[in-house]
Amino acid sequence: MKKHNFSAGPSILPQEVIMKASEAVLDFNNDGLSILEISHRSKAFIDVMEKARSLVLELMGLEGKGYKALFLQGGASTQFLMVALNLLEKRAGYLNTGTWASKAIKEAKKLDDIYEVASSKEANFNYIPKQYDIPSDYDYFHCTSNNTIFGTQLKSFPDCEIPMVCDMSSDIFSRELDFSKFGIIYAGAQKNMGPAGTTLVVVKEDILGKVSRNIPSIMDYKVHIDSGSMFNTPPVFAVYTSMLTLEWLKNLGGIKAAQELNEKKATLMYSEIDINPLFKGFAAKEDRSMMNATFTLENENLKETFDTMLKEAGISGLNGHRSVGGYRASMYNALPLDSVKAVVEVMSELERKA
Repeated sequence: MKKHNFSAGPSILPQEVIMKASEAVLDFNNDGLSILEISHRSKAFIDVMEKARSLVLELMGLEGKGYKALFLQGGASTQFLMVALNLLEKRAGYLNTGTWASKAIKEAKKLDDIYEVASSKEANFNYIPKQYDIPSDYDYFHCTSNNTIFGTQLKSFPDCEIPMVCDMSSDIFSRELDFSKFGIIYAGAQKNMGPAGTTLVVVKEDILGKVSRNIPSIMDYKVHIDSGSMFNTPPVFAVYTSMLTLEWLKNLGGIKAAQELNEKKATLMYSEIDINPLFKGFAAKEDRSMMNATFTLENENLKETFDTMLKEAGISGLNGHRSVGGYRASMYNALPLDSVKAVVEVMSELERKA
């Protein structure tokens, strides 16, 4: 039986994507070769890469607006440094809303002066700071749209006179945004777009080429743009599966349709957390993530019973991160509404038993 997969990442993929990817592992395009063994320089894979990059810009509404989509390696963690190498000349502003934002700040500080425009660290990152100034003479402003560990999410983004960079690893393609507000968007594929192994980077070309440092080729966005995201051997299978997921999303009705379903899932999940006296939400209500619902048991003596009930219901990946404890329901695009209903039923049943 297929389990209800709430893993925070690597996470759930659409079943039809898994089926198509598994077929390609055996025989890609009926060519007698596996997707795992074709040349990345073959026309077959170049077509995959071009289609994946094109779908990204189409879904984001960025076609013809000066943006390039790249599929790179190294995860979002490499982007922490790569962003700074390509954009940081004197100083940059960072919004610190969690573990990954803190790590991005740590890496950028190795190059130059970094200013935290605001932080929620004092409250263990259970809310998003709302009022802060972004100096117009900074090189760029960096934020993290969704905080997987703590279950918070930016509901709106500031208007910037400088390039805005956003780590969207855990909520990419989950809601409609004006993506043209951003100079760089990056996201590890493994949470909402594909398997682990590739990282999406969307770059507005005209913000590049303004730093004085000599950037190593492998870390230079312009090098990757000029080579069509093929400067070094790309993660072929991860890009292919991401392409399939992007096709699935387009056929679903695009980001608008995904958002409508995600809102239903989040509403159902948080409604149970709020009405069930056995549970308590971690994140401030106004900042709750649509992707990652974090909550704890009010009575830890019920944990063993609850965990057993979850296992019996075929529910996997609900354990919270050690920084928060408790539980975390990761409700990415591919998660069916029925999976959320399954968790809510177990939570309700626990209340009846308690």
